Amino acid sequence: MSSVAVRKAAPAAGTTPGTAQGPPPRRRVALVPTVALLLGAVYCLLPVAWVVIASTKSGSELFSTFTFLPGSGFTENLTDLNAYRDGVYWQWMGNSALYAGLGALLSTAVSSVSGYALATYRFRGRESMFNVLLAGVLMPPVILAIPQYLLLAKADLTDSYLSVLLPQILSPYGVYLSRIYAAAAVPADVVEAGRMDGAGEWRIFTRVALPMMVPGLVTVFLFQFVAIWNNFLLPYIMLSDDEKFPITLGLHTLLEQGSNTPALYTLVITGAFLAVLPLVALFLVVQRFWSLDLLSGAVKS
Repeated sequence: MSSVAVRKAAPAAGTTPGTAQGPPPRRRVALVPTVALLLGAVYCLLPVAWVVIASTKSGSELFSTFTFLPGSGFTENLTDLNAYRDGVYWQWMGNSALYAGLGALLSTAVSSVSGYALATYRFRGRESMFNVLLAGVLMPPVILAIPQYLLLAKADLTDSYLSVLLPQILSPYGVYLSRIYAAAAVPADVVEAGRMDGAGEWRIFTRVALPMMVPGLVTVFLFQFVAIWNNFLLPYIMLSDDEKFPITLGLHTLLEQGSNTPALYTLVITGAFLAVLPLVALFLVVQRFWSLDLLSGAVKS
């Protein structure tokens, strides 16, 4: 018998006689993690679903029964909310858009420059500065609220738009995220090539590094926008004029008044539903700027 015949007759290692290959691996469904994720999704989405449905109910429907069936009072709730104190709700929404939009934009600009500098340049004290930023990331904002109030009170800036905007400009987490992203997305060879071509540092940053950092900076902007939009404690401490309130503080005042006037509860729920819509729209708009091709067009072979 030839050696070829012997090799054909001998079974392969790890197989059973009569079969060319072993039994196919059986796919195991990760049941416990799947159930845990589903329960977490229900836990997070159930209050949102209740707010959406409750905003469609009139006062009598809201307090008479607790069901997840839509009501018939959404149009009336919108009308009452729009008429409340000559439309002060929309002024609160405009204030939130100003605080969150301008604050997130300025914070992203500061974070981009600071993160790029920490990732690109080598200077004494760089790591110590970065460690201080990490400590700022771990520090709860509630600890800084009172010192910030005292500082701005010394500058006579309390109860003003700047009292809410200025503390939001420097975000330790934004600088940290920009530094990590710049170190990964901006190759040192590209920066050196720009310097060899005679470009200045600012031109290299704005024309070369900044386009590569766009997906990361969009993330910084989004996180900061949501944080400022949902911020309650800082405006609560800084502001006393309700015409400068953001939407969070404005709805809080409505909720407090609702203890004496239950009819205002429908306005609070409807206002809370409308306050979520800008965040949903922002997520849908900015997701197109996220890209997996971080260095597209930057490095050519």
